[in-house]
Amino acid sequence: MAGQAFKVDLDKPLVFQVGHLGEAYQEWVHQPIVSKETPRFFENDVLEFFTRTAWWVIPLVWLPVVCYFISLSVNIGLANNEVATAIVCGIIIWTLLEYNLHRFLFHMNTTSYWANTLHYLVHGCHHKHPMDGLRLVFPPAAAAILAVPLWGMIKLFASASYAPAVFGGGLLGYVFYDCTHYYLHYGKPLKGVSHQLKRNHMEHHFRIQDKGFGITSNFWDRVFGTLPPKKSAKKNS
Repeated sequence: MAGQAFKVDLDKPLVFQVGHLGEAYQEWVHQPIVSKETPRFFENDVLEFFTRTAWWVIPLVWLPVVCYFISLSVNIGLANNEVATAIVCGIIIWTLLEYNLHRFLFHMNTTSYWANTLHYLVHGCHHKHPMDGLRLVFPPAAAAILAVPLWGMIKLFASASYAPAVFGGGLLGYVFYDCTHYYLHYGKPLKGVSHQLKRNHMEHHFRIQDKGFGITSNFWDRVFGTLPPKKSAKKNS
């Protein structure tokens, strides 16, 4: 109805427009505009500034935090092998969290004004403008919001000596995730694991959006049966 009739003006700030699409939002947001332009989100310059993040900001901000949390476990007296085990556990936890966030939160179907608006800010903008180089990684403030409940969850299940190193490993996994995500869009791997990851991610963007949720690994896609099918397999099915 009214939502279907609404047209987004791409020359104006987008965030407070997209909610008006209503039920038409999901179709609109999955019709990508393949250009390197960085569209304006907000009229307010301060808000606009915080929506744009260069990829190198992620390791610059978060690697010192990773080192700090790991050092807490080291200073408590955890042995080197125990610290390494905790870090690996944290990375594994992150890969599962990455998969579930992408599959169930970032790809939630929305129709109401504020749900569409929030979805666009969190992930929809990336599907609409997949080559926007300044919005391929999470702004540090947004990542910090996600990190707080992750830290709380880890403290519930890990001992006081292990928890900081596990959390540091989780943050390290996140850094790998965001940097890998940027590379999958702008890098040109010709073979190997990185080529396969890029192929699956491009399939997710441009062919089959309900498959291929892993970024740093295809492991959980294989476990849960969400690996993008090969084109040949699709044609023969």
